[in-house]
Amino acid sequence: MSIVKHIPNTITSMNLLCGVLGVICTFKGSYDTAFIWMLAAAACDFCDGLSARLLKAYSDLGKELDSLADMVSFGVLPALMMNRIMSDFHGDSIITFIPIIIAVFSALRLAKFNIDERQSDNFIGLATPACAMICGSFAYYVTKDPSSVLYTWAGSRFFIPAGSVILSLLLISEIPMFSMKFKKNIKPGTPIHKQRIGFIGVIFVATVLTILLGLNWSMIILLTFVSYVIMNIGIALLFRKK
Repeated sequence: MSIVKHIPNTITSMNLLCGVLGVICTFKGSYDTAFIWMLAAAACDFCDGLSARLLKAYSDLGKELDSLADMVSFGVLPALMMNRIMSDFHGDSIITFIPIIIAVFSALRLAKFNIDERQSDNFIGLATPACAMICGSFAYYVTKDPSSVLYTWAGSRFFIPAGSVILSLLLISEIPMFSMKFKKNIKPGTPIHKQRIGFIGVIFVATVLTILLGLNWSMIILLTFVSYVIMNIGIALLFRKK
C-alpha cells in the first residue's frame, strides 16, 4: 500500500522531468522536440490525477508537487518557446521578452487555483495546460511549415506579444471554462455534458479540416484549443446577456 500511494507523485515527477527536457530543447532551438516533451508532460498531468482518483492516493504533497510541475511544463516552457521564436526573428530586443509574462501569469493562475474552492469541477480562467498547448502547437507548426501564414505572423513584431498578453489575461480571468477531465457525476442533458459533446465535435472538425487541407498534425491541437477558448468566452457572454 505504501508503494501504491506514491504512484501519482511519481507520475507528476515525470511531468516535471518532461518540462525540464522541453526547456533544454527550447534553448537549443528544437521547438518541435520541445513540443513533444510538452505533450508527454500533458499526458503525465492527466494520468497523475486519474491515478490519484482510482487509487484514492490524495495528498497535500501531491497537490503542491503538481503545481510545481505544471509551472515548469505549462508555464515556463511555453513562455520560453514564444520568447525564443521571437528572438530568432528579431534578436534580443526588448519586445522579444514580452512572452515571458506567460510564466508569471501561469504562476498566479496556479496559486489562485490551489486556494479557489470554486474550481473543484470546472475552471475559472484558462487552465495552464490549455494555454501551453496553444503556444506549443503554434511553435511546432511554425517550425514545420515556414511557408505558412502562421510563420509570417510569427515573424511580425506584434503577433506573439499580443497573443501572449491575451493568454496571460485569460489565465487570471473570471471566465468560467469547462473542465475536460472525466467525471462520473456528469449527467446527460446538463450544460457541462452538452459543452463536452460540442467540444468533441470541434475536435472532429479540426481533424477533418487539417487532413483535407494537408496541414501539419499540430494544427489539430492548435485549432482545438483556440476553439476551446472561443467556445467558453462565447458561452460566458451568452449567459451574461441572459
